[in-house]
Amino acid sequence: MTLFLATLLVGFVLLALGGALVADTSFIRSAIRAFPRSKAAAYVVFGIAAAWFLYRVSHLSEADFGQFRTQLFIGFAAVAVLSFIYVSEFLAVRGLAALILLAAGPLLATAFTHYEIPQRLFMVSIVYAALTFALYLGAVPYRLRDVIEWMQRVPGRARWVGALFAAYGLLLAGVAFTY
Repeated sequence: MTLFLATLLVGFVLLALGGALVADTSFIRSAIRAFPRSKAAAYVVFGIAAAWFLYRVSHLSEADFGQFRTQLFIGFAAVAVLSFIYVSEFLAVRGLAALILLAAGPLLATAFTHYEIPQRLFMVSIVYAALTFALYLGAVPYRLRDVIEWMQRVPGRARWVGALFAAYGLLLAGVAFTY
């Protein structure tokens, strides 16, 4: 992945999230409110995160415990399956946090050692902010419910948050073309 593509991708994700929040229809509002405890969202989001993580485990090098690849794969696959059974509460939030953590690696790797391009910091900053938020949500996933309630408590607040996300997404999309 190139720095251009990584920046554009993050910009489009922020633009899509911001656009959904700006639209603020009753369907979007109820879908966002239902996300943290949604079984369907948990199967999709946590399933994708688990599959991506297991793919990464299956491609470990010898320096990264690669000689135990099979045992690690079986152990983590069992943990993923058992999570659906025993830790189903807020599993969609945990899956989202895991996806953010997994996606951050390739995104930050594209900007690594490109010190001659200061605009890369626009993308890197939002990725680190998302990483911080993902680590927090991984530890206390019920807080996403509180954030959603805070956003929807005052009419128009979700639109303002969405407008900020969309504006930063447009900024990143523009910055991508300056590399």
